[in-house]
Amino acid sequence: MARAGAVFFAALMPLVAQQPSFRVDVRLVRVLTTVKDAHGQLIGSLTRDDFQIFDNGVPQQLRVFEHHTEQPLSITVMIDTSASTGIDLKYEVDSVNRFFRALFREGNPDDAAALVAFNWETILLTDFTHNLDRLERGLRGIRGEGGTSLYDSLYLAAGRLEGREGRHVMIVVTDGGDTTSSKTFHDALRAAQMCDAVLYPVLVVPIANDAGRNTGGEHALATLAQNTGGRVFAPEGGDELDAAFLEIIGDLRTQYLLGYYPRNVPVTKEPFHRIEIKLRRPDLRVSARSGYYGEAEAPKDVKGWRPVR
Repeated sequence: MARAGAVFFAALMPLVAQQPSFRVDVRLVRVLTTVKDAHGQLIGSLTRDDFQIFDNGVPQQLRVFEHHTEQPLSITVMIDTSASTGIDLKYEVDSVNRFFRALFREGNPDDAAALVAFNWETILLTDFTHNLDRLERGLRGIRGEGGTSLYDSLYLAAGRLEGREGRHVMIVVTDGGDTTSSKTFHDALRAAQMCDAVLYPVLVVPIANDAGRNTGGEHALATLAQNTGGRVFAPEGGDELDAAFLEIIGDLRTQYLLGYYPRNVPVTKEPFHRIEIKLRRPDLRVSARSGYYGEAEAPKDVKGWRPVR
């Protein structure tokens, strides 16, 4: 009898081994979401039932739903000060100053902004603050020179957002070129996704025609924006730059916050989880990050970081 039982369990073991294993994650995955209609108008009137969310193709139950979320913002504004952008720095600085004023004019009093300048190195001009005077002093210290470590700077800025409460946003004003980074495009994208940051590149291109433009860098920034739930702006002149910043504020004031605890997601060797959000209304379009890393690890410093002064 004992031998028969042993034979039965021996036959059963391969079947048990073939059963899929599932990951049960106690970490809340938060997804900031913007919804627009076919004409690009923001839609802020949806309810929890309008959204479906999937983790690696597996439907998940929404545990958090905030409509027009008031979660505090941590926004890092990054200005490319390399030699290639020097001619446009004056109106960029003036426009960023107006953006800070419009941002703090309304909204959550706990909203905070940081100011970063980057060329061949990354310079933290002003750490996170709600104080406009401090941010304006930082803007007055901006000068143009040197090469461009765009990916290093994105990587470092993401690291400073890690662990801050609320929503994380990075706005980078640049011509799209990268000439001196030790980090890669994929390093920058991973760092942004690890800290749940939405990236808004603002492309200020000093050369109007394609000859001489860094179109590869522009496309890379567009991909970064798409995979973090942001979007790219390409203003021509100061008025359009102001309009771009106002559109970003509109997005931030009309975001939905979705949250879920991953359940029944099959275990794979790939640490990256792909998130898909579907709307029950097919006439609407949603923008959100493409996924998250199951094994969180904060970005580490790289060469070229200069501390706040």
